[in-house]
Amino acid sequence: MDRKSISVIVACALALLLWIFVIVPKYLPNKPPAPVATTTNAVTSAQSPVGTNAAAGSNTVAASPTTTASSPKLEVNTNVAEQLLVVTNENARYTFTSYGGGLKLVELVNFPETIPSWRNKKAQASGVASLNTYTPSPTLAVLGDNTVEGDGVFTLTQTATGVRAEKTLPNGLVIIKDFSPTTNFLLNATVWFENHSTQSLTLSQQEWTIGTATPMNPDDRGMPYIGLMWSDGDKTTDMAGPSYFSAHGFACMPRTPPAEYNISQTNIAWAAAHNQYFALAVIPHDSPSGVVMRQVDLPKIVGDEIQMYSSNGYTAALIYPAITLSNNQTVARQFVLYAGPKEYRTLAKVAGELNNNLDGIMAFGRYFGFFSKGLLLAMNFLHSALSLPYGWVIVLITVILRAAFWPLTAAGTRSMKKMQALQPQVKAIQEKYKDDPMKAQKKQMELWKENKVNPMGGCLPALIQMPVFIGFYSMIRTAIELRGAHFLWVTDLSKPDTLFLIPGLNFPFNLLPLLMVGVMVWQAHLTPPSPGMDPAQQKMMRYMPALFLVFLYTYSSGMALYMFVSTLLGIIQTKVTKTKPTPAATPALTSTAKKKK
Repeated sequence: MDRKSISVIVACALALLLWIFVIVPKYLPNKPPAPVATTTNAVTSAQSPVGTNAAAGSNTVAASPTTTASSPKLEVNTNVAEQLLVVTNENARYTFTSYGGGLKLVELVNFPETIPSWRNKKAQASGVASLNTYTPSPTLAVLGDNTVEGDGVFTLTQTATGVRAEKTLPNGLVIIKDFSPTTNFLLNATVWFENHSTQSLTLSQQEWTIGTATPMNPDDRGMPYIGLMWSDGDKTTDMAGPSYFSAHGFACMPRTPPAEYNISQTNIAWAAAHNQYFALAVIPHDSPSGVVMRQVDLPKIVGDEIQMYSSNGYTAALIYPAITLSNNQTVARQFVLYAGPKEYRTLAKVAGELNNNLDGIMAFGRYFGFFSKGLLLAMNFLHSALSLPYGWVIVLITVILRAAFWPLTAAGTRSMKKMQALQPQVKAIQEKYKDDPMKAQKKQMELWKENKVNPMGGCLPALIQMPVFIGFYSMIRTAIELRGAHFLWVTDLSKPDTLFLIPGLNFPFNLLPLLMVGVMVWQAHLTPPSPGMDPAQQKMMRYMPALFLVFLYTYSSGMALYMFVSTLLGIIQTKVTKTKPTPAATPALTSTAKKKK
């Protein structure tokens, strides 16, 4: 590959960065304002009685925001004022609403909504992280036709353990919901359908709202960390909302976004609406018949900041089939709700208590999850045992990993040096037997065997370390422990280490990825080229690390820190290994020489 080709590739990479950070943000809608937190214990209407059987009429409107697809919507009689009831424990404030009789908002009192960023490094963390913000319908709202909805208004009462929502419909159906917050961000919920009429009732197919995933703050990432997750008890499926509902397909080709993501499956163990670091999961006792996700248009405000996040929310629901209740029959459905952080220790504990795989919300991956879990547990252990900040813990883990792989990588470097030293003899063999490739290959293998060289020796260390790298990558992207963690100039190891915006371009200047790529290019120049590689390819491989800049420039600075330190240690190892003399190469034994022996 010539210099012109390399220049074209570099230009394309720069154009991609320009598109991501300059062009696209100009067309992104701004983030909605933060919701007003409810601080009272109860807010009730002093006008109409709540939970009556008023029929839906001209005064019945859909709750906002609304989904973009044609779907069941919560419709309420707005002539009846909304009643709110708040329950608080050590983990969260739970706001319940009479509109739909469900969980409207969860405020996680121990987790800030906004982390100080490069704009104001001295600012304090503000607000509290919230779940279900701007949801079209509260969690465990039952959506369908008038056989299960009526006017959508329930009566809320406080119980000894939580909140009860009750409603009687004109057809004689009574719906009762009990919510009881417990520990570890869990709530127990039971919903009863009671037929108080004198005849059987056929209830239509219902959608039971899980919740709505929204960006947490202006710095929150949209793609691919927000959307729906669900599990069949073994495998976890993560469906990112921004990519699934995107109007752009492969290579940015325009396409018509689907109306909804819908899975018909009867073995759903749990489903969750989530963003990068928080999730609202519903664990049903009785398996539903499917799960659905739709895009939600969030309220928009006008602002002048460039914000890299999704402006949409994604609402999800469990689907239950139509049922028939005989007179005086009662059907109960039980659920456990998890509304909290994606914190592996907490999720693993809950998964053990409930005997399921709720820790799959971490999305570590099916094949490299073992490494992600191990690295996260090691990171937390070192943080607690040594009282080290997480930035220095990442440095220490990198040193430990490099030390563990040192013998392997050193052997690989020596193998490459030996093969480089044997190149003149390899070329001589290839020239001598150019008319007989099979014999040339045989002689070449004899030469390598005689000099105890493994042709795969240089690649093997990289292949063995790859699962660790992928595991670290998967762990970093959802490790809430790094959210707000400081390191030197970095204010948040879960975000890019932006120092400022480049004037005129509004392009973020992130230092760690630049340092990372700088040492990677340096290492590429020190690494012996693979024998037989074309000189143009050798030049290209030396500058290949620059492509990491495109993929990791806006990724977690924790990952950039890991790669920077790891590469720097690799350079030290390469220099140390190069100081050791390479054994003299032994000529390949010919058949005549072998006979004399």
